[in-house]
Amino acid sequence: MKLLFDLHTHTIMSGHAYSTLQENVAAAKEAGLLAYGFSEHAQAMPGSVNNIYFHNFKVLPKEVNGVALFGGVELNIMDYAGNTDADERTMANVHYAIASLHPPCIPPANMAESTAAIVGAMQNPLIKIIGHPDDGRYPLDYDTVVRAAVDTGTVLEVNNSSVGGNALRQGAHENYKVMLEKCVQYGCKVIVGSDAHYASFVGGFDGARATLEKAGFPEELVINTTIDGLDLVLNRK
Repeated sequence: MKLLFDLHTHTIMSGHAYSTLQENVAAAKEAGLLAYGFSEHAQAMPGSVNNIYFHNFKVLPKEVNGVALFGGVELNIMDYAGNTDADERTMANVHYAIASLHPPCIPPANMAESTAAIVGAMQNPLIKIIGHPDDGRYPLDYDTVVRAAVDTGTVLEVNNSSVGGNALRQGAHENYKVMLEKCVQYGCKVIVGSDAHYASFVGGFDGARATLEKAGFPEELVINTTIDGLDLVLNRK
């Protein structure tokens, strides 16, 4: 399974990542990616940038050494209604938005609360990616989540770092098994993200690819397999 772009990555600006934007773009080129996106954590994440960081993406080149460049944001879901930590100006200026549950920003919750938080975030039409919906600390009703993703045109991430050897999230392998079965059942599309916090992991998809192959997941539901898949998640405004 050839994957053409990676939109879930972090630079030093996220506060707990260790490579620069230039280093990450060079790594994307080396990995053979056609497009690369950086998605710093929004401001509620300790150590990350203020939202003003996202307001000047107009200065970014459209491509670097043949790799299309996109500036995104990984929003922090802040409550069980699905509200996040970005203002309207931020959402209007980023190229795409991921929304995720993170323990520094919202306490681990029960299934009803976690599911409501994810489904609520999907109601924002500019949030097109749900990041790492795999953490057992936030158990999800995957039937409800996947059906809501289909209804709202949201894609669910298969996060490479969640199934790697150093993963902090709990139960990702088992949770992806259930989620991917539901995605096949309802025709829900997924996106693979490295969640790289160091340049050498940009475009690193081995764990996620193995998870998809083990599940017998159809390539046509993985949006990274065609460059046109970007159209499903980019903020065209």
